[in-house]
Amino acid sequence: MARISTRANSLEEQDNLTQAREEWLKALPLLPPTSTQAEWIRGKVYKLELAAKHAPAHPKNEWAKKLGPLAPVAILLAKSKVLLTALFKLKFLLSLGAFMALYWSLYGAAFGVGFVLLIFVHEMGHYIDIRRRGLPADMPVFLPGLGAYVRWQALGVTRTTRAAVSLAGPLAGFLGAAVCAVMWYKTGSGVWAALASATAWLNILNLIPIWVLDGGQAANALSKTERFVLLASCLALWAITGNGLFFLVAGGVTYRLFTRDLPPMPSPKIAVYYVFVLAALGSVLYLIPTQGFGQQ
Repeated sequence: MARISTRANSLEEQDNLTQAREEWLKALPLLPPTSTQAEWIRGKVYKLELAAKHAPAHPKNEWAKKLGPLAPVAILLAKSKVLLTALFKLKFLLSLGAFMALYWSLYGAAFGVGFVLLIFVHEMGHYIDIRRRGLPADMPVFLPGLGAYVRWQALGVTRTTRAAVSLAGPLAGFLGAAVCAVMWYKTGSGVWAALASATAWLNILNLIPIWVLDGGQAANALSKTERFVLLASCLALWAITGNGLFFLVAGGVTYRLFTRDLPPMPSPKIAVYYVFVLAALGSVLYLIPTQGFGQQ
């Protein structure tokens, strides 16, 4: 009885009136129904029930009171995951719209919209790979004239996982470029050829292993031997395709041979993944007739 009384009084002091009522109800079976104590507890339970019905809905939200007329909005945002999700989606849609408007105005509707959608495909490659690993990620955010990015929680993630996530974007970019290449082959339209080559060009550029580019994150997982293999592959692709982009990638790899950021363990799968994506994108540039986009 003493423990029940102590817990009930403590809950009442914390304004947890419903739980306090439940605690007092636990005491009733322990007492004779006609005893004075039982009668007192029934009265206490009744008072707590009335008090709980008339208690404020959110007595603890003192911070909300300070917001004045904005308090209902603040409480709604704090409680509603649906609205927060909608806001993130709105950010994605607005940035995508601004991004598309810029390229539409610069290159016309066909190429401008297609190019933005292909960048979206690249970013969704990152997003899908992150989510399939059970990690949290936001929808892509587009920065007109600069690019796009996917924000995700990479803290505590291994180098190999980061590398795989980084390479998933260029892999998706290759798939988008390949679709455009097939459409060019079927229609002969120069727009499809331009979209295929521009997408491949941009994704190869993004694989230069420096700074915050996808290639920079992927190279973090490669041992020195694997970086030598990557360098040799880039030089071979440069020789085969005649495209100077691979020379730029090779230059970045050469730089990474001398940086002190080698991983504790090699990642042969990442090395193969890296070379495969480069070769796949290079095949698009090699097969599609282009003017510009790094083609000699």
